[in-house]
Amino acid sequence: MPRTTTTAAKPPVSGPAPDTGGRRLPRTLHPVAWWIWALALATAVSRTNNPLLLFLVLAVLGYVITMRRTEAPWARGFKYYLYLALTVVAIRVTFRAIFATGITPRDHFLFSLPHIPTPDWYAGIQLGGPVSLEALLSAATDGLRLACMLCCIGAANTLANPKRALRVLPGALYELGVAVTVSISVAPQLVQSVQRVHRAKRLRAGRSKGLRALRGIVVPVLEDALERSLRLAAAMDSRGYGRAGTATRRSRRATGALMLLGMCGLCAGAYGLLDATAPTLLGLPAMGAGALLCFAGLRLGGRRITRTTYRPDPWRAAEWAVAGCGVLSAVLLFAGVGFNAAELNPSIYPLSWPTLPLVPAAAILLAGTAGFLAPPPAPPARPTVPAQRTEEPK
Repeated sequence: MPRTTTTAAKPPVSGPAPDTGGRRLPRTLHPVAWWIWALALATAVSRTNNPLLLFLVLAVLGYVITMRRTEAPWARGFKYYLYLALTVVAIRVTFRAIFATGITPRDHFLFSLPHIPTPDWYAGIQLGGPVSLEALLSAATDGLRLACMLCCIGAANTLANPKRALRVLPGALYELGVAVTVSISVAPQLVQSVQRVHRAKRLRAGRSKGLRALRGIVVPVLEDALERSLRLAAAMDSRGYGRAGTATRRSRRATGALMLLGMCGLCAGAYGLLDATAPTLLGLPAMGAGALLCFAGLRLGGRRITRTTYRPDPWRAAEWAVAGCGVLSAVLLFAGVGFNAAELNPSIYPLSWPTLPLVPAAAILLAGTAGFLAPPPAPPARPTVPAQRTEEPK
């Protein structure tokens, strides 16, 4: 009689990602590090209107996302931010063409729209009229700058889990952090719902396109979002969210007063630093006093909240490196050392190809080093192979 033996497949061995060469263990970077990097890069984008630098920022974002995004559902939604960025540029150009401000003799005439007369109190803006190439290029570069900022925020949402960032917020801002976290995670959840509904329609051989496909997707997506919201509310209620705090009325008033005075100090300090004619006390002294008051308010308000964290996210050298390269990129563009500040915002008169300044380009490429400074993400889980039965002869 043949004997039947059972051989189980070997479990998948978790190791470093294929692109690491076996030198670095995969792990998830701290979400705050990704947000610092993205916000610093968005700050650097706000400094320039050079289309070459803006396209370089988009290339850097694409490289970092390709190298360090995970297999989570929210990590697949960056292309939707790109669609939103293209929509912003198109809207900006369309508005500039419709709400024309006239052309100069040096402009290159392209076409003319029907002119609609406007009242006298609406002086300075006209509807329709001649449209020049310079006007459209100026609108396109302005829209491209805003589009790059949106893509920076999209990169942060793609690379970092917004729910994990809630762990590091101070106790006094915990309720506010829950609301902000839920609002930030709306876009990734909608992207995930759209992908799931679209995949289900394809499995059912649904081939409708255009508005017919939109009607078939919107209702299931809204239903899925409502159902997930109800599940989230039930889960939060079961974990004790929404309970009345234990703080007294006196401590709440003191916390509110400290936070309000601290925010006023920060605003006054920012105004003093931006305005050269402001008194000296409205600069760094006011900002320092405001920061101390805010810190005291956060400490006082956080005493009434006790939280525990399961497996806290570590902050190691990789987090410092990623956040530092983004902040250093913004500092180099704002410092204006080693390059002419006019190269960041080239003029379209006369119409010419913009130049690529070396120092700002190097600063943007420095932000792109986060693609290999960050630890590699964990490889996707392999499906387990069921046990196999083999027959051996007698």
